[in-house]
Amino acid sequence: MKTQQIQISDLGELAPALATLADPAAAQLALVFGSRQLLGEPGLFREIKAACPKAILLGCSTAGEITRRGLAEDTAVVTFAQFDQVELTVATTDLASMEDSLAAGQRLGTQLQASGPRALILFGQGLAINGSALIDGLHQVLGDGITITGGLAGDGDHFQETLVMTPDGPSTTAIVALGLSGAALRFNHGSFGGWEPFGNLRKMTKAVGNVLYELDGKPALDIYKAYLGDYAKDLPSSGLFFPFEMLDANRGTTGIIRTILSVDEAEGSLTLAGDVNPAGYLQLMHASTDQLISGAEAAATAAQAMAPHPGEGLGILVSCVGRRLVMGYRVDEEIEAVGDILGEDTVLTGFYSYGELSPSAPGAPCLLQNQTMTIIWIAEAP
Repeated sequence: MKTQQIQISDLGELAPALATLADPAAAQLALVFGSRQLLGEPGLFREIKAACPKAILLGCSTAGEITRRGLAEDTAVVTFAQFDQVELTVATTDLASMEDSLAAGQRLGTQLQASGPRALILFGQGLAINGSALIDGLHQVLGDGITITGGLAGDGDHFQETLVMTPDGPSTTAIVALGLSGAALRFNHGSFGGWEPFGNLRKMTKAVGNVLYELDGKPALDIYKAYLGDYAKDLPSSGLFFPFEMLDANRGTTGIIRTILSVDEAEGSLTLAGDVNPAGYLQLMHASTDQLISGAEAAATAAQAMAPHPGEGLGILVSCVGRRLVMGYRVDEEIEAVGDILGEDTVLTGFYSYGELSPSAPGAPCLLQNQTMTIIWIAEAP
């Protein structure tokens, strides 16, 4: 496996950057993470595709780009990978609406079923989507034995529009899934948060899918605003600082965190990034920078522990935009912590997201994660 990476801040830098690469035409994969503005430039896709015509192009817009140097804004990071033994397949579908999420996952699974991938990397638009239902659709077709990871696209802190890069170019509605297979594939993953609970447990008394209407018999939005105080005026973006942890019907922790996507003042409801258990409870969460950095270290340690490190690898980091906002100027510390654990032989790329997709533990089915550092580590056995 061989990897190369370039980073640009405007389209005029792309051709000179591509010219510095050694044989980009040999790449089978080009991962593109960048600002919505740069990904939307028609020339970006066209020039990258011309440099590596056989490569699968995929990626998404971000709330910040990740490399080993740390966080970047308003750039595009392109990482090229050449495999010797790993086989790649790709599937795409358009998401008609949030309610189409389950069916969209089923459509992607049907496209990939014949190739029998061992693992998937999934990128979807980050706003009008139910990430939980999307994953459920994939598992319904492909079974729980396949490892699914990935993330939902970002748009800085604007929450207006996101883009997904597909093999046919950028799209506001597409979802793309990359299948990886082959005996030589090493595919490790880890996901961890670092958030702590505060306040009282609240019983969900009315919830449908990913829309929460009532907590303890009262409008969910009213209770949430009461907790947030002055932060309430900045909803929904301020909700990134105060996600929910889902608890089961017995008030037991599940480790699943849910972020607020939008609020409905008329209905008094909260739309969350994924489904909730209507028979369960919710607990408000908060975190310090040190706690979040420790969470990133735990995710990297879990990924490293899954299998021996055979040498050069590709690390895809998907961290939540909420973590970035909490950490502020110290955000580079979580990227540095991950890089130190994965080692210098791992090329780092990735993005700050509106949702992370990962199993909570090896062998577990994929879940929509929120407010985590999620790590995907790819390599080939020697």
